[in-house]
Amino acid sequence: MPLEHSEDLEMQKKSVELFSTMEELFPSPHNLSYMVSEFKKYADMHYVIIERFGRFPHRNEILGRKSTPEEVEFLKQPGSSF
Repeated sequence: MPLEHSEDLEMQKKSVELFSTMEELFPSPHNLSYMVSEFKKYADMHYVIIERFGRFPHRNEILGRKSTPEEVEFLKQPGSSF
């Protein structure tokens, strides 16, 4: 999980790769299958945001960063923040 909270795209790629490997190790109907799939879903969501913006826009205010117009529009969408 620490990897998916990084604003580094390479760390995001690694996170998705590791959760993909875990999905292969624990296929359905394994007891961990659902949990691993949920973790992978969130890793994918984090990756897409970093790939698109290079950072997590929901952190901008607390970190004193100025949001771009695209980030402002993104943050208006339901579920845009974790």
